[in-house]
Amino acid sequence: MAEGSLEAPIRHPIAWQDPGFYDEAALDEEMRRIFDICHGCRRCFNLCDSFPRLFDLIDESESGELDTVASADFKPVVDACTLCDMCFLTKCPYVPPHEFNLDFPHLMLRYRAVELKKGLIPRGERELTETDRNGSLARPVAGLCNWATDNANRLTRPLIEKALGVHRDAELPKYHARPLTLQARSEVPEVNRAAPAFGRRALLYATCFSNYNDPDIGIAARKVLAHNGVETEVVYPSCCGMPQMEHGDLARVAETAAKVAAELRPRVDEGWTVIGLVPSCVLMLKFEWPLLCPDDENVRALSAATRDIDEYVVGIARKEGLAAGLGPLDGGVTLHIACHARAQNIGQKSTELLKLIPEADLKVIERCSGHGGSWGVMKDNFEVALKVGKPVARQARQAGKAYLASGCPLAADHIRQGMERVDGEAAIPAVTHHPIELLARAYGL
Repeated sequence: MAEGSLEAPIRHPIAWQDPGFYDEAALDEEMRRIFDICHGCRRCFNLCDSFPRLFDLIDESESGELDTVASADFKPVVDACTLCDMCFLTKCPYVPPHEFNLDFPHLMLRYRAVELKKGLIPRGERELTETDRNGSLARPVAGLCNWATDNANRLTRPLIEKALGVHRDAELPKYHARPLTLQARSEVPEVNRAAPAFGRRALLYATCFSNYNDPDIGIAARKVLAHNGVETEVVYPSCCGMPQMEHGDLARVAETAAKVAAELRPRVDEGWTVIGLVPSCVLMLKFEWPLLCPDDENVRALSAATRDIDEYVVGIARKEGLAAGLGPLDGGVTLHIACHARAQNIGQKSTELLKLIPEADLKVIERCSGHGGSWGVMKDNFEVALKVGKPVARQARQAGKAYLASGCPLAADHIRQGMERVDGEAAIPAVTHHPIELLARAYGL
């Protein structure tokens, strides 16, 4: 094997059903093997807080090597990992097929799976991952929930911080009284039969975020696709399981994958493309589910049929051409490239999407926002998340564009919150957008 692993990275199935996966001695041996390789390389020092924590542990140890670092001290390294996959995809020269076989994010995942099996994941954190239950309960009282979770509410947020470990200053997603699935039943856009791409059919996988928190993303996507001749249906069997995966609940995620894939398989076989509205969810369907369920034909078929919304629209533009009607957006756009969009290895599809808008004025930032799903809102992580994302916030503030967008809505809101903490004269956008919402706006939809 050539030094530097110049071949395309590959990932091995996650052996979560193997009892040895949870063997603590075997896990510790593997962590020490990989950490020692990381110590000798250090290319990932500026990606997230995991690597500085690891290198500081080693540098400050008695020998200055890993042999004098206690295994009990590894936990802060694991806790800082957001599973963004950027070390695996963009930095590490030793990922498979290199003989070192280094997959840092999935090693962190294994550690968390062992923690979960031992009952060490706090209940409050686990309750936050129940996005379907939480969204269903919040829907009838969305206004009250949004009042209680507003970070300006100094009555309730300290209580939430104490009960659930969510930092009182972290901006949290709002809940919507009418989920996307409900709106989709009564609001069906007319398909443009004159569009070059007429005849395409796609299922919009709502994702828990677009369904319960921001239906406007799905509505905008549906309008853009209808204008371009694509017949769509909105489906949402359940959450993709990314929140549970962050805590190592791999059996739960695998169960979800099998259930959803079996439900959608008939439509896939009919030729429908499945389009995800949030990059993290697309990553789960495309890559993580097949690694957890490598022998499930339904999961493999769904993976092959899944596309990110930006990827899909750019595909129309390249193959058939977009329908007419796009106009310029005044004021320009600062676009953050979401880490889980990058992890799909599809290129900067959000950038390509927004460049389809006439006179596009873009400031593109390809760097981690620091948010990391639910990780960045927790009390122990919020300030670290802002620190990691500060270079992004600084660039966004200096750009001074009218719009702030990211394929990851949580990242966009986190960046906006970070912009409030850096100097700059330009106004901070009052709201953030998904790129597909800006394309819909450019169409006047």
